[in-house]
Amino acid sequence: MKKTVFVDGQHGTVGLKIRERLIGRTDIELLEIPEAKRKDPDAKKKLLNEADIVFLCLPDDAARESVSLINNDSVCVIDGSTAHRITAGWVYGLPELKKDHRALIKKSKRITVPGCHATGFILMLYPLVIQGIVSSDYPVTCHAVAGYSGGGKPLIAEYEQKDVPDYIKNPRPYALDLNHKHVPEMTKIVGLARPVLFAPTVVSVYNGEIVSIPLVPAFLKKPLGAAAIRKFLAEYYAGEKFITVMPYPADKYLKNSRLTFTDCNGTNNLEIFVFGNDDRVLLSARYDNLGKGASGAAVQNMNIVLGVNETTGLI
Repeated sequence: MKKTVFVDGQHGTVGLKIRERLIGRTDIELLEIPEAKRKDPDAKKKLLNEADIVFLCLPDDAARESVSLINNDSVCVIDGSTAHRITAGWVYGLPELKKDHRALIKKSKRITVPGCHATGFILMLYPLVIQGIVSSDYPVTCHAVAGYSGGGKPLIAEYEQKDVPDYIKNPRPYALDLNHKHVPEMTKIVGLARPVLFAPTVVSVYNGEIVSIPLVPAFLKKPLGAAAIRKFLAEYYAGEKFITVMPYPADKYLKNSRLTFTDCNGTNNLEIFVFGNDDRVLLSARYDNLGKGASGAAVQNMNIVLGVNETTGLI
């Protein structure tokens, strides 16, 4: 029997991408609100309680409201907003996090999709902290460069307006109060003793992302250099379909000695690079902020819940 799926917020950036990944699948049935009832709260509530799987692609307050309307205990909610990422009772939807994490996702009815920036950050740093290589009180800093689609419709409109001014075309650091909404999950999931100092930059490219973390081996619990850290991460993620730890050194994967930005776009893949030497290390993760950073991760979690091949509908 086909499982029914309702995408609440299907006309948003992430909602549209999720629908693209689901259309054509024969193992599910997509439920939709008729156009005439799109603003009817009762019609929405009905679908929220009828569906086997509900994707929430909404602002935080709207996501909380939708959850409050669900009274059917059998409905599995996969929330793409920030609303529940550190909320008790919700499973963090990053399947590769640790060995037994898929089992937690599979049996959960409340799954929260990681933030786009948080995805690369956690996948690079969590194994190093949990295995005692990086101390939980290490002063972690992180820089991210991401496409403007991550800001949703308002930011997309700003970049795609007619005669875009130069100040918008140029790279723009933001969240300069150092309180980006992904910082709580980045800090909690990795297990850091204090908030990460996170500095994101938005660029005039629709999608794509590179997240980087510098490390100084002399101040690590285990002073491993770049080659050793790369080896450790490669072993940690061995066998993962969507995570690739690139060879060290990675010179042949650079173009004119530069790490390019959009190579993983359109996929659910995430590539980890380790640069540097025995004195200085730079970890960098490259992926699609709308793929592994959003819609791809959401569908990957759904596949786990349904017990189908994890790669179904994903490339």
